[in-house]
Amino acid sequence: MSKTLLIDYTPFDITPQMIIESEQKNNGRVIVTGVLQRAGAKNQNGRVYPKPILMREVSNYKEVQVSERRALGELDHPESSVVNLGNASHNVLDVWWNGDDVVGKVEVLSTPAGNILKELLKSGIKLGISSRGLGSVKEVRESNTVEVQDDFELVCWDFVSNPSTHGAFMKPMNESVNSDIPSGKYHKVNNIINEMLCDLTCKCSLPN
Repeated sequence: MSKTLLIDYTPFDITPQMIIESEQKNNGRVIVTGVLQRAGAKNQNGRVYPKPILMREVSNYKEVQVSERRALGELDHPESSVVNLGNASHNVLDVWWNGDDVVGKVEVLSTPAGNILKELLKSGIKLGISSRGLGSVKEVRESNTVEVQDDFELVCWDFVSNPSTHGAFMKPMNESVNSDIPSGKYHKVNNIINEMLCDLTCKCSLPN
């Protein structure tokens, strides 16, 4: 059975004020925490990640990438199983389980992609956090789902513009923030990202 690139989305919702508070509490660093992925639940693509498989991959990810401080992710999913360092926007600082939820603490980096991510969040743009992995799937007709198989390999979690799994949100790592995170409609951000990249390019090309 051949492996394909598998992605799974979880909504990410945050207010500009919460980003500012996170920077104030963490000496300018933006650190957020929340659900990265959910085991055993069917997403809007009809795909299910069995908990034993996801537990194995999360354990491996924490033991290697997280512990070695190279649990990087990108802004938007590339069509690749390799994390492009030139587009790295964040680093996963820790990951753990809460019931069937994979919870993580994520730092937004001061890279070009990370700065764009930070500005999008400050602008109140709704984003998603999405796993990227390699594996095969099997159709389960009785439950009308597609089940990820034992050959699944977790690559990373990326920030994306089109989340599709409802019910999980992230918030800044700030003890003073205890309010529930509101839900809302999703927004495409490709045009905003392109405009920001264009502005950066234009500024860099201007003579001193």
